[in-house]
Amino acid sequence: MGKVGKRVLVIANLEKDDAAGMALEVGEYLRSRGVEVQSFAFEGEPGDPGDPSDLSATDLVISLGGDGTVLYSARLAAPHGIPLFPVNLGRLGFIAEIGRDEWKESFEAWLAGKLAASERSMLSIEAVREGRTIASYRALNDGVISAQGIAKLIDLRVSVGGSPLGLYRSDGIIVATPTGSTAYNLAAGGPILHAEMEAMVLNPICPFTLSNRPLILPASEIIEVHVERGRRAAAMLTVDGQETLSLVSDDLVRFGLDGRKVKIFASGRFAFYEVLRSKLAWSGGPDA
Repeated sequence: MGKVGKRVLVIANLEKDDAAGMALEVGEYLRSRGVEVQSFAFEGEPGDPGDPSDLSATDLVISLGGDGTVLYSARLAAPHGIPLFPVNLGRLGFIAEIGRDEWKESFEAWLAGKLAASERSMLSIEAVREGRTIASYRALNDGVISAQGIAKLIDLRVSVGGSPLGLYRSDGIIVATPTGSTAYNLAAGGPILHAEMEAMVLNPICPFTLSNRPLILPASEIIEVHVERGRRAAAMLTVDGQETLSLVSDDLVRFGLDGRKVKIFASGRFAFYEVLRSKLAWSGGPDA
């Protein structure tokens, strides 16, 4: 059986339709059940007004928005082991699929222990410069190393598990989780992985050598990407399409699966394969 607990954090993306009104509705409902509610709203890029300060006593995070809001919320919740309840205020998403008209019903199902939950792997990303870690991130979708500014090829030397894989001359490299396999990775010609798999995708973006193909790697591997000297373009690390870090020659970016997963609740109306058919307009889908 689910447990509301002492505190629920409600994260609202104010760029979504009536997100402010939904935040009030959710907050009033929870307070009527004796729950302490912490509200956090943003407009524009997630984290612009700063992140919620203290999640140590939070028992559940409710996100109001779309998949982008879920990505931001997951990066906050996962380090504390807090489950995530995503309410979709836009179109059907790959991650957020509890509709605004069914959130209360789904929440009650969670309380009764009847709501489906999906445990998703997250990336651990570490940027190293001159032997010192300069930044660390978690990502639910992906980490991308690419050229800054106008499209230019960059040289990235990749190793997996300490074994050299090769020099990739390309527009960049995507390292994606199974959840992120249906995002940028898919647009760049990468494979779709079931969202609950424990694996990573290494996918070069428009490689100069056409034999460079995407790879599916086991969860135990560590991917290291070295920014080569002599490249003609500045490089940048992008995390979940929301956080960025400028890279310089000889920087090393290390990717692996984080030991902590994030638990995401779903309404159960749409199975993973049904969402694929609907979002990708496959023949034989619900609208065929």
